[in-house]
Amino acid sequence: QVQLVESGGGLVQAGGSLRLSCAASGTGLSINAMGWHRQAPGKQRELVASITRGGNIRYGDSVKGRFTITRDNAKNTVYLQMSSLKPEDTAVYYCYAINIASDYWGQGTQVTVSS
Repeated sequence: QVQLVESGGGLVQAGGSLRLSCAASGTGLSINAMGWHRQAPGKQRELVASITRGGNIRYGDSVKGRFTITRDNAKNTVYLQMSSLKPEDTAVYYCYAINIASDYWGQGTQVTVSS
């Protein structure tokens, strides 16, 4: 079983930056991919960014060039550096992790960008 604990959300003005962290813990982790999705009110959940153990990265189109995902495999932790934030980035951000057994989700952290 894998538990994910997120931190770093909050309120920021447009153009500002935030850094999210997500630490995985538990037994038999063997995590392959980790990343972030987000869900804004009235919208579907969408991919923000993902990174595999080997370092392959994907970004959602709306965040390319503004967000950077990194990962510390030794700490089973993934980070999302968000820059040039826009009001449309306002959402609940969910961390996830995937291993051979299943996929796991964090409880979500609110990011609010004011105009």
